[in-house]
Amino acid sequence: MIFYVTYNDLPSGIFSSQVIDTVKFLNAELNGNVKLISFISFRNFFTNRRKIIIEKSDALVLPMFPGFHRFRFNVFLLLIVTLIFRPNCIIGRSVLATHLGFLLRKIKMVKTVIYDGRGAIEAEWKEYKVVANYILLSTIRDLEKSAVLNSDFRISVSYALVDYWKVNFNYNKQEHVIIPCTLNKVFENVLINAQSIQISRDQIGVNKDDILFVYSGSVAGWQSFNLLYEFMKKILKVDLDIKLLFLSEEDSNITKLKKEFKEQIICRKVNANEVPEFLLAADYGLLIREESTTNLVASPVKFAEYLACGLQVIISDKLGDYSKFVIDKNCGYLFSQFINPHKIEIYSKNKNSDLALGFFTKKYFIKEYIRVLNS
Repeated sequence: MIFYVTYNDLPSGIFSSQVIDTVKFLNAELNGNVKLISFISFRNFFTNRRKIIIEKSDALVLPMFPGFHRFRFNVFLLLIVTLIFRPNCIIGRSVLATHLGFLLRKIKMVKTVIYDGRGAIEAEWKEYKVVANYILLSTIRDLEKSAVLNSDFRISVSYALVDYWKVNFNYNKQEHVIIPCTLNKVFENVLINAQSIQISRDQIGVNKDDILFVYSGSVAGWQSFNLLYEFMKKILKVDLDIKLLFLSEEDSNITKLKKEFKEQIICRKVNANEVPEFLLAADYGLLIREESTTNLVASPVKFAEYLACGLQVIISDKLGDYSKFVIDKNCGYLFSQFINPHKIEIYSKNKNSDLALGFFTKKYFIKEYIRVLNS
């Protein structure tokens, strides 16, 4: 048995597609015998536990020990679970989850620990103030370096992240695979035709000839809203038929845009499984982020989701492996070079959808997943 351990990851669209879907895939397609062990905060514990259990009924959802810097105390609960299920491997979906695995490996309760590297963690914590705890902030570099160097195997979301490990931690091994953020099942069966697109547009309230841009996801500071604002302000001024849809909770930034451009800004907060039917209506998906270490190694799942729904992606010049992908596959534009908004034809939408299904489904990375299990 393998434990897939998450630490302080709350249920969300990302959790569904990158954690629950992955565990289901490994078990259903590869007979992986993987069990999800999820440590979450006491705050809203039972509500969040219920959300996870609804999607993965056999998941084990455990309360985190109070005090983020005391994360090692969670090993006692994990040890009890390990004594019951006797796994031989732990995959840690974070630096801290991986270190819990190290503690069990040290006392020979598990043989193998695999680090599932989702990004440049020290950089992310410090650049975007993800964690305020000064004790953890002062040690995160050493913790991340240890997770990279002392794991038995590694998963990286991008080639850029492996390069980051090489430069910052002197990583020089080949015991890793590259598996980017992959599509949720709900995005694998999107039907792109004139009728489905029109139904989606009617639902949003945009005309057939409107050029629709969409931004899906959080408008938190790390998503670089100011860059998006300056980019879209110039475009929205050109033509009243250009619209911008936010699939997000409205905040002061969106309210500011709505006041400035009135009928051109639309905001909808939708459930994760409803996102595809709203994305279908759009011509362009916005993936504009500042040039930070966090973003240079990132693998935004929104990239694959935009493509799966047929959108042309407008992307930052240096965003993970995907700025190059956009150029090589001709499926969008670097935002620094975008000048001519126009309607995207259905044949182009279907071409982009085929790219997403060809490069970002879990089945596409089946050899990599097999290598993880065999490790």
